[in-house]
Amino acid sequence: MPSPDIVFSTLFGYQRSAALNSAIDIEIFTIIDQGAQTPAEIATRCSASERGVRILCDYLSVMGLLEKVGTTYRLVPESAMFLSKRSPAYLGTTARFLLRPELKRNFDRLTEAVRRGGVAPEGNTVADENPIWVEFARSMMPMMMPAAQGIVDLLAPAPLDSLKVLDVAASHGLFGITIARRNPRAEIVAVDWKQVLAVAEENARAAGVQDRYRTLPGDVFKVDVGTGYDVVLVTNFLHHFDQHTCTRFLQKMNAALKAGGKIVILEFVPNPDRVSPPIPAGFSLTMLAGTPSGDAYTFAELRQQLQDAGFSNISAHPLPTPQTVLLAQK
Repeated sequence: MPSPDIVFSTLFGYQRSAALNSAIDIEIFTIIDQGAQTPAEIATRCSASERGVRILCDYLSVMGLLEKVGTTYRLVPESAMFLSKRSPAYLGTTARFLLRPELKRNFDRLTEAVRRGGVAPEGNTVADENPIWVEFARSMMPMMMPAAQGIVDLLAPAPLDSLKVLDVAASHGLFGITIARRNPRAEIVAVDWKQVLAVAEENARAAGVQDRYRTLPGDVFKVDVGTGYDVVLVTNFLHHFDQHTCTRFLQKMNAALKAGGKIVILEFVPNPDRVSPPIPAGFSLTMLAGTPSGDAYTFAELRQQLQDAGFSNISAHPLPTPQTVLLAQK
C-alpha cells in the first residue's frame, strides 16, 4: 500500500531549512566539533536552553546532519566538512543568501509563477541593480571555490603568458582572482553592478592581485566591454535568461574575444530527460520562481546557443560539484 510519507515530509520541508539555519546561527556544528557533546554542554557554549538544543539536535540527527549516540551528539562527515567553522570548506555563509526573505517570498507565490510562466516584476531577481546580489557576493564565495579551481585547471594557463580575462557578472570575483593568482601576468576586467564590484575589489585586495584587477560597472548587455580578450568567464549567468537572450549575449562575448580565445561557462546542466541529476534538474524551478524566463539548460541547448553565437570546439567537463564547465573557442 502506498505511504503518504513523501507528501508530509515535503510539506514539512520548510522545517528542515529552518532547523539548519538555526543550527548555523548558534554554531551548533562548530561547538560539537570543538568537543561539546551533550545537550547541556552544547547549550552552555551557544547560550541557548538545554531543552531547545536537545530538540534541535535530535531533529538534525533525524535529518542526517548529526549522529546521536546515547545522549551525545557527533558530527557526520558532511557536517564536519561543510558546517563547522573549523573546516576550510565551511558553507554556513550560504544560508544568508539562500534563505533571504525575498527569495522565500517568491516560492510563496509559486502558483502564480507557474500560471504566468515566470516571476512577477516585484520578485524579479535579475532586475537592475537588485541588492540581493551584494549578499550573494558576500555569502556564496565558499561554495564556488571548487569550481574556480576546476576552471583554472581546465584552462591550464602558462604562468608566464600574458592573459587578458573578462569576468562577466563577476560577483565575489573568485573566478578571475583565482586565474590571477595562478598566472602573475593575467589581467582581469570584472563586469557587474557597482555595489557588487565593491565586494570583488575587497577580495582582489585580500588576494594581493588588486594591481591587475579592473572593474567595469554596469549592465553587461549594455556596457562596452572592449575587445582582445584571451578568456571570457561566464559563470552562473546564462540560466537567468531565455535562449534567445543567451545567444545574443554570447554573440557579444564572441566579438570581445581575440581569434582563438576561449569562453568558459559554468552552469547547472541537467540530463536530456530534465529530471536528473536532482540538483541541476531542480534548478529550473528556482529560475521559474525568480526570473521572467530563465531555465537550467541541457548540454545540447547550451551547445546550440554557443554554435549560433559563432563558437566551435565545444566541450563539457563535469565537476565534483552539481555544476558543469563548458569550454568553447572563437
